[in-house]
Amino acid sequence: MMIAILLSAPSSFATTKGLSQIVTPDLQPKGDLSLSLQIQDERIANPYELQAELGLTRWAEVAVFRGFQPDEWIFGTEIGLLTKEPFLLSVGFVNWSPHLDVDPQPYIEAGYYTEHHKVIAGAIHAGYKNEAILGYAYDFNERWRVQVDWQSGSENSSTIGFTCNITPDFQFNPALYVNNGPKHDLFGYIVFTYTFHLWGRSPPPDRIGR
Repeated sequence: MMIAILLSAPSSFATTKGLSQIVTPDLQPKGDLSLSLQIQDERIANPYELQAELGLTRWAEVAVFRGFQPDEWIFGTEIGLLTKEPFLLSVGFVNWSPHLDVDPQPYIEAGYYTEHHKVIAGAIHAGYKNEAILGYAYDFNERWRVQVDWQSGSENSSTIGFTCNITPDFQFNPALYVNNGPKHDLFGYIVFTYTFHLWGRSPPPDRIGR
């Protein structure tokens, strides 16, 4: 059944939602609302999360996470300083949880995006320290992407995974996390995303976007 769906699904308007662990410098298209269910090992983060991500303009987006174990709300935003590919530059913050008294983590990220290759590098201020973030994705076509990313710090991980667009607006992204700590523990992760086009829909993109 899954093979039949993949072979019959149209490829126009397909999008891919970032990488597994890190923020990416490309923004959510204006007027697109993506709703996600994220299931992951509790050692990564809240094991069950819902996420809403909305593109406000071509240079700004906002996101909110709803976690259940523990009960929490997490907020993030991204501003595009350079938004014309192949060169991208974005700033913003992630992981702000007022309910649990967790401060926002500001970041800056640069990207070099071509049709198939996406390279990402940047830094994030998490708690009391600055951490490096790196990522790479290869888009085979508008349906399939493989991706790796890394964030420094013993509490963070390296990841490897892929994204598949089952339909133009529905996708899933499983990944394996390898902890940076001395034991290099392995953690599982998967996210399912559906995108609604509320306003400002653009012509079919010539690449896979975030």
